[in-house]
Amino acid sequence: MRTAIVESGGKQYRAVEGSTIDVDRLTYEVGKSFDFERVLMMLDEDVVMVGTPTVGEIKVSATVVEHVKGPKVVSFKYRPKKRIRVKGGHRHQYTRLMIDFIGKAGEERQVAKKQAAPVVEPVEAVEAMEEAKVEKQAKAPKEATVKKSEKAPAAKKSTAKKTEKK
Repeated sequence: MRTAIVESGGKQYRAVEGSTIDVDRLTYEVGKSFDFERVLMMLDEDVVMVGTPTVGEIKVSATVVEHVKGPKVVSFKYRPKKRIRVKGGHRHQYTRLMIDFIGKAGEERQVAKKQAAPVVEPVEAVEAMEEAKVEKQAKAPKEATVKKSEKAPAAKKSTAKKTEKK
């Protein structure tokens, strides 16, 4: 698996073959393929190539998958006792890129796609749930705890003092 550190929009991103990254919004259309201009470092198992400042012979190709919005950020300015409350918000625009190829310009090789986790068959999942229910029913129900004998409530004593008349 090859990895590269690329620069886009003044920020550095770790690009791995076959995966996606979100970078600041680019002007490319969805489905368009392009190469990163600045590749700062490339890793390939034991081989490490560090640029000074860039690695010239390495090419990183990416395809635009979609344009997305980031999470909403709310800013709230408040001045107590002056009735000043200013609420504003922002959602940053990102471009999601699929990294297609990392390597030398004329090099031909297949990119290993990440394999998804195995999908559990619905029948097996239902059977597993039924077995769990049977196990729960097989267990003996907990016996109700016997309450301690309740004591009779004590007679309330009057707190009022009796006054004697002379």
